[in-house]
Amino acid sequence: MERDDAWGPLPARPLALLVPVFLLTVLGLPVWWVLLVAGFLVFLGVALVGEVLALIPGFEKGFSSLIDWAGDRVAVWPRWCVTLPELLHEGDADFYRARVDKKLAEWTRKEADARAAKKPPPPGPYDVELRCFRGVGAEYVVRAARELGWELSHDRHSDPASVVRLRRLPVAE
Repeated sequence: MERDDAWGPLPARPLALLVPVFLLTVLGLPVWWVLLVAGFLVFLGVALVGEVLALIPGFEKGFSSLIDWAGDRVAVWPRWCVTLPELLHEGDADFYRARVDKKLAEWTRKEADARAAKKPPPPGPYDVELRCFRGVGAEYVVRAARELGWELSHDRHSDPASVVRLRRLPVAE
């Protein structure tokens, strides 16, 4: 991989910016979650009506694409929120390195367990979000992943400013 500044660590955010965003998160995140639950309940109502409308040719395919589209764009932890660990460890590369290593080790363990049980691997996506690697950069995620048998996904491109998408390398039996 050629060196690009976008793949490096992001500069530490000033504490004067993080504290108000943290307070907004404490107040706004519960409201966000209530809205997600309400949206899910509306979705269930639409899905019940959709069962009847499934008789219309092409409706089911369109409804499935809508679900996929919405599922990819709605996050339980929005990008704007700042959690307490992020507030306390802003700029601490070791904290973010440990976060990335933990996530990769967990995925690798689940893959190995599935292979040992002769089951299909857990379904993806294998996305490492920015909040996980902010202090060490996307380049560290790729290097650490390669050591564990992962590589960048080729069908779903990564954006080092927000997410690194990985896939498992084939394992020789």
